[in-house]
Amino acid sequence: MKTKINYKTLYTDIINDLYPDKILQCQEILNKQDLNILDILELNKLIFGDEHKRNIEVNQKFKSYSKQDILLILDYQKKHRLNNSQLANHFNLSRNTVAKWKKIFI
Repeated sequence: MKTKINYKTLYTDIINDLYPDKILQCQEILNKQDLNILDILELNKLIFGDEHKRNIEVNQKFKSYSKQDILLILDYQKKHRLNNSQLANHFNLSRNTVAKWKKIFI
């Protein structure tokens, strides 16, 4: 059985231990009941900044998305009127991945 990662606790611990100066910046997101993929990506940017950008390429192969996350990303595309290339660039995905998701879920 899969266990779900408690991102709220994970990010709270990271901020308290390593980046206490960023508590106020992240408080609004951490006060949410549940964190979605968009919240997690925003927290990464707020906490790690430039360090996050350098690690994107290394961590790219370890990304995985649930059905709920994929639907949220596709909804983001509709809401912001992005084409597949723009969405792929925004979330660091391939255009083929976005196209495949759209075939499956839309």
